[in-house]
Amino acid sequence: MERFFQAVTEFIFAQDCPEKADIIFLPGSAHTEHVKKAAELYLAGYAPRILPSGAHSTAESAFGDSAFDSEWAWMRRLLLDSGVPDAAILREDRATYTWQNALLSRQVTDEMGLRVRTGLIACQPSHARRALFYYQAAFPEARLLVCPASVPGLNRDDWFLTCEGREKVLGEVRRLGSQINQVLEDAIKPDTRVY
Repeated sequence: MERFFQAVTEFIFAQDCPEKADIIFLPGSAHTEHVKKAAELYLAGYAPRILPSGAHSTAESAFGDSAFDSEWAWMRRLLLDSGVPDAAILREDRATYTWQNALLSRQVTDEMGLRVRTGLIACQPSHARRALFYYQAAFPEARLLVCPASVPGLNRDDWFLTCEGREKVLGEVRRLGSQINQVLEDAIKPDTRVY
């Protein structure tokens, strides 16, 4: 089993050291860890902008406040509370799943005339490979580095120790397997992208 866990770990848990970048991408989620990671990267001077992306979450109660009508609004509040200035927070509040997070983030940067040469992706550790794959498909000319947050029980060194960790990580393997063809089709035919 050790070799199996090692192979899954190497595949799912993409991770890079942060470097100076043009932007920090923040795919939607109802979890706080990756939002705090994005704020940490911004405050350390790694990038001048953060682009949170997300319309809503199925885990509405995770926001803890009905005043938030989108994941974007919720993440914006967490970023502001962490010391990120409002002017540094871009807006994408229509995406409902990770591939749309990437595609609609691309639309935002294109509309701004922002050329992304290097981007950082702040995400959950078990979401790292899928986020990297999707954002790389949407930004094929950019160098993207994954800077995942730390989440107890869902990191590369402990995910396999609990049923919950195994279910979450192996769910990522399933999602990549079932969603990859649509992403490839959209990436190959960019004129068919639905923003």
